[in-house]
Amino acid sequence: MNRINQLSEKIILGDRISISRGISMIENEYSESKILLNKIFKNIGQGYRIGITGPPGAGKSTLTNKLAAFYRKNNLKVGIIAVDPTSPFTGGAILGDRIRMTDVELDENVFIRSMASRGSLGGLSKKTSEAVDILDAAGFQILIIETVGVGQSELDIASTADTTIVVLVPESGDSIQAMKAGLMEIGDIFVLNKSDRAGADQAVMSIKTILNLKQQKNNWQPDVIKTVASENKGIDELANKIEEHRQFLVSTNNLIQKREKRLNDQIRNLITEHLHIEFWDEERENILNNNLKLVLEKKVTPYELVEQLLKNFNTKGYK
Repeated sequence: MNRINQLSEKIILGDRISISRGISMIENEYSESKILLNKIFKNIGQGYRIGITGPPGAGKSTLTNKLAAFYRKNNLKVGIIAVDPTSPFTGGAILGDRIRMTDVELDENVFIRSMASRGSLGGLSKKTSEAVDILDAAGFQILIIETVGVGQSELDIASTADTTIVVLVPESGDSIQAMKAGLMEIGDIFVLNKSDRAGADQAVMSIKTILNLKQQKNNWQPDVIKTVASENKGIDELANKIEEHRQFLVSTNNLIQKREKRLNDQIRNLITEHLHIEFWDEERENILNNNLKLVLEKKVTPYELVEQLLKNFNTKGYK
């Protein structure tokens, strides 16, 4: 317990090694990670969370790099969690987005961490939000979460971020694909990156047309910002639009509502995780394995087996 107390204190003071250790503890699902998160909870909530998502090849990492550089020029500390695809063999991240963040990677007031998605269908690691909590408690004022580009399944970024940015490019018909995928539903701001390419103006009009057909969230009208991130074009305009959205959320009380919902989801997920661990003891694992053949032979239904497994299940309370 002493060790966790010291670690939490160092994280709150912004010690980079301690921050790395805390995130590793969360990623590896050590039991001590819950104690650590409990210790730092009162220091969470000051950072502003920006989610950056979109199809592969849209230039999300370059955009994140330039956006982080913008905030550093304004003397804000920036924490970045880049969620990469998971290696099916090692479970580790296989892209390592930090290699594309050369503008800020050596800045001591920028912390970049790549995390594996670990099979999460929402494009985020299950532990991403907790890792962002560590950076929040450590005093990073801007928290950027860049998701793995897996198309239609990366929708849970909207519940993790305060402002969600959807990054598209002109030539691949992303506006239509985004509409189908549901990305148009979650975006607070749309970025047409690589907008120096042919078809950019038509793509902007197409996205705006789709947005105008959608019922807007809480009277916020999402805008489309043209950028060429590799040349640092449009970054100032994007940062200004993010601030405009933040001010809108604050003035309409939507920021508090978003964060309340995030806490609600977090508590429900923690309970589900706890019940899962409590439920699958050795006895119930044996009941399941011993009866699978009977289910396969249609002598027992899955529903009857579930009833048998649930019989006499007693929760012991959250520890």
